Amino acid sequence: MRFLLGGYTADMDGRASGIGMLLAGAPDETSAGGALAFAGDVATADSPSWLAPHPGSGSGDRSLSLSRGDVVYAALEKRQQVQAFRRTGETTFVPFGAPVAAGEAVCHVAVAPDARSLIASCWGDGRVVRMELDAAGRPSAPVTAPAAVDPYGPDAADAPALAGDIDLVAAARALREAAGDEYAHLVPDHDRAEEAKDDTDEGEARPSRAHQAVFLPGGPIATTDLGFDVVRFWRDGDRGLRPVQQVTLPKGSGPRHMVWHPSGHLYVITELSCELFVLAPSADGIWRLVGGTPLGAGTLPGDSAAELALSRDGEFVYAGVRGSNTLATLRVRGAGDVVAPVALVDAGVDWPRHHVVVRDILFVAGQLSDEVASLTLDLRTGVPGRVRHRADAPSPTLLLPIR
Repeated sequence: MRFLLGGYTADMDGRASGIGMLLAGAPDETSAGGALAFAGDVATADSPSWLAPHPGSGSGDRSLSLSRGDVVYAALEKRQQVQAFRRTGETTFVPFGAPVAAGEAVCHVAVAPDARSLIASCWGDGRVVRMELDAAGRPSAPVTAPAAVDPYGPDAADAPALAGDIDLVAAARALREAAGDEYAHLVPDHDRAEEAKDDTDEGEARPSRAHQAVFLPGGPIATTDLGFDVVRFWRDGDRGLRPVQQVTLPKGSGPRHMVWHPSGHLYVITELSCELFVLAPSADGIWRLVGGTPLGAGTLPGDSAAELALSRDGEFVYAGVRGSNTLATLRVRGAGDVVAPVALVDAGVDWPRHHVVVRDILFVAGQLSDEVASLTLDLRTGVPGRVRHRADAPSPTLLLPIR
């Protein structure tokens, strides 16, 4: 099986030289359980740290895989651009159209299921940028969405009111009561501490840091702002993205990435507090916080969470933790609103930046150890085992399966 690799090049102090290719067993093998091997670059690019496929791939999971003959989009992080690439051979891609300006430290690209647009998220300046896609898949016409406002900052009172902004203290109390004795301990203790009002930084401006966009069933779009601790929800229209609501998470938690669960819940991992929050829409269509849990008792001070991925059957959630270099396994319970920690195991790499699940194998990119490792998942417990195979790969930041 083949994977495309995003990576950091010299402009971001990395060792990659473009978009790479990784083999797991034979190139056309679908089980992905074989030995790993780095097969070199398929395209030269400057720090293509995130890759996203054109949805015309026809694959089962459009967000995570690419079929032969498709277009792939790269976030060129240092260049502040999004570049499309078109496949021209088994192991070659070429630029497809001109690069399009996005924003400072563009770190994520998400493509609409109807292939009419894409959204770029920019960690450096907080921009959320919508681009049009033509019939062939070339991006153009970038439009920056309305900027986020820090709900904990000095300008919060002047921000336009949006549905779904909640009182975390009241929400935590309600969640603990609803969870009952068995699961109450999994709810973060936002009601048991005084409201977060640190006199030393009250009124201090914080940077906005957009980090991911997810297209949700039915048309909503969710984006995270790691700097302002909010998940914002949008609708796409003729005039670009229109903000419709937001959910505020605890101050300093740092919502980074999300994954939509088939139960209808949205799971959000927080980079700075190493927690997983559960959001869900109520009958009125407003998304609200319905659950949450720390990733596990083994996380350490200074750790930073990275990526989320679901098991094949959706019963387990896997979270990467950089610093202690671990993988957290959490089990989905109830109707999808409860997620409980199961285990925290060694990731087998240094700085697990990104991971994906293919059948019963979890692949993890070790950004600082310059390698990719594969770990077998226990089908009963869901927990990753020891490293099965590993391969050298320069500064990998993303794994994109090619079906």
